[in-house]
This record gives sequence, structure tokens and C-alpha cells, in this order.
Amino acid sequence: MLKIAVLISGGGTNLQALIDAIKQKKINAKIDAVISNRKDAYGLIRAKNENIDALCFSKKDFPDSEQYDARVITELKKRNIDLVVLAGYLNILTKKFIAEYGGKIINIHPSLIPAFCGSGYYGIHVHKAVINKGVKFTGATTHFVDENIDTGAIIMQDIVPVLHTDDAESIAKKVLKIEHCILVKTVKAFCERRIIVKNNKAVIAEENERGGRY
Repeated sequence: MLKIAVLISGGGTNLQALIDAIKQKKINAKIDAVISNRKDAYGLIRAKNENIDALCFSKKDFPDSEQYDARVITELKKRNIDLVVLAGYLNILTKKFIAEYGGKIINIHPSLIPAFCGSGYYGIHVHKAVINKGVKFTGATTHFVDENIDTGAIIMQDIVPVLHTDDAESIAKKVLKIEHCILVKTVKAFCERRIIVKNNKAVIAEENERGGRY
């Protein structure tokens, strides 16, 4: 059984989706810790409600991002974490963090990467950009994290239509629903060792093809 750490900054609905999937035995894993950079993140309460260790490290207590991430890495290593899930985590990981956990960090992003991603594209800002551009479809993406912002291998995507009656808030609600779905499926596939990456492209093998072919 793999051990997961979920890093959050806000409400933690994607965290809750993972908690529920594990309780329903859809994912054979354990969330060993939830870590936030914001003490008021409601996701910490979600973790405590499930008797999951909930930790908060404020960046104000560290001189720079390198030392902040070093503290988080220390916590992850102490717990022998196998997978790090970024679920609405509003911190850019340092190169040291990615070097330590390369290939073991998954992020959920609220757009169809490579559209509406990169620096400045997070949360409601993504959905406002979607509305302003007038695209007809948007969605969500799970991907591995590399040294650049939102450029790691795409694992899974799903789409929602953008209607003429939509605004940023209504799009956010629609996208959030598919975020929950694809994040659960992605983490399940990772825990079952069914994700194969080659040349920055990810393929998910069928459930009867553990290890896969690519």
C-alpha cells in the first residue's frame, strides 16, 4: 500500500475526493499527511475529521523557498511518502523538491493544458481567461510535475462545454466536478503502477496490464 501526502492551500475538495475513494476501496493507498502553506485552509479540517495528520508550514517562518521546501521534504522522507499530490497547492516547487520526488508528484490543473496554464494561471484566474477568450470547451488536466510550470507529462484530461450563459464561477463549478473524477482515476492508476512515461508523454495501461507496454 502506497503512502500519499497531499499538499493544499484551500478548501480541499480534491483532497476529499481522494479520501472518499480510499474509504470506498477504489484506491489502495493511505493518505499519511496533508500539508498546507496556509493555516486557514479548510482542507486541514477535512484531514483532521478523518484522523489524517494535518500540518501547516507558513512561508513567513522561513527565509526562502529553498528552506521552506527543505522542511516539507524532511517531513515527507520521515514518513516514507511514495506519492505527492498537489491539490490546489499555491506554491511553486523548488528544483530540489522536484529532484527528490521526480516522477512521484502529480498536480491537478483546472484547464486543458497547454491552454490556460503557466505563470499566473491558477484558480478563478484560469476560468476568467477561458470566458474572455471565448473558447467552446475547457476542462481539467492531471500531470506530473517537472521543473517548469505545468509542463510535465499529461496523464489524464476531461472536458466541459463553455456555454454562452456561463461565467467564470459557473465554469469553475463544472470543472471542479471533473477534477475530482480524473484525480481519483490518476492516483488509482499510479498506485497500481499503470502509468508509463516516455519522452514526456504518459500512457495509462489497462487494469489487466500492470506495468503496461509503451
